[in-house]
Amino acid sequence: MTDVLKSYRFREEREADWRKLDLILTRAENSGVKALSDEDMATLPHLYRQAVSSLSVARSISLDQNVINYLEGLCTRAYFFVYGARTSIGERIAQFFREDWPAAVRGAVFSTVLATLFLFGGAALAFFLCLQDMDWFWTINGHNFFDMRNPDASVEDLRSTIYTTPGEHGQDQLSAFSSFLFNNNAQIALFAFALGFAFGIPTAWLLVYNGVTIGAMYAVFWDKGLGYEFTGWLLIHGVTELFAIVLAGAGGFIIGGAVAFPGRLSRLASARAAGRRAANVAMGCVVMLIIAALLEGFGRQLINSDVIRYAIAGTTLVLWLGYFYLPRARRTA
Repeated sequence: MTDVLKSYRFREEREADWRKLDLILTRAENSGVKALSDEDMATLPHLYRQAVSSLSVARSISLDQNVINYLEGLCTRAYFFVYGARTSIGERIAQFFREDWPAAVRGAVFSTVLATLFLFGGAALAFFLCLQDMDWFWTINGHNFFDMRNPDASVEDLRSTIYTTPGEHGQDQLSAFSSFLFNNNAQIALFAFALGFAFGIPTAWLLVYNGVTIGAMYAVFWDKGLGYEFTGWLLIHGVTELFAIVLAGAGGFIIGGAVAFPGRLSRLASARAAGRRAANVAMGCVVMLIIAALLEGFGRQLINSDVIRYAIAGTTLVLWLGYFYLPRARRTA
């Protein structure tokens, strides 16, 4: 009970300054620094130092996690306006990919695991349902599904969709295909992230739906004895593409969790704080989707060796896992 009272008093004594800092930052973000008065400019560094001090104390007394997340976001925003002028755009971008993005992903392990379970759980469900009865494929994809990769296709027809002959695809066709795939996958990732505000329910549905589509297609090739070949064809780009979609979904779940369980903050304040953390997770997914589109539009169509396909897939998996999850030394000023 004593800890609860201390926590309440701590917040009550400082919350007015937090909100004042938040108001100044919001005005600067919406209208630019020129919109700030001389008083705001003079007060900003002081309020920033107070917020950093509050964050340090909040961590030491194990204050409500949502409040800590709110203060972390507040301090990050304030730091940009207090010290951001000393850093060039190039340095900020480099810092994002060097430190901010991997750190954000490492801090979202639970949401990432949850998104992975929804995506691959849907794939596993559809895979086993279709193996038991291929009518499930048509239920999932609809009877107007005209792609030749369906249960009625012969082994030879299916094989022709995962191996290409030299000269079959022109460079312009591959470029157009790559562009189409990037746009399609970017939309999936965007919706998985953006729909998180609705308690994460649409995000979960979208991940399951995409997983079901993959699982049903996988069952078709597996049933024809082409599981090994199709896996290599899929994973050469799928490791990067599915990882990006999972991270976008994780960002959606971060926001959804904050809205569903705001703690002592209002739902809006909780969602705002979570949105900044989630954005750090999801923003880099655009780069991943560009890489996946290049691998899918070019590499997957031009490389017919199963061994090379698996080697590329394994290499990309190791690189992404190492980039996100291996500990690294912090740079000091």
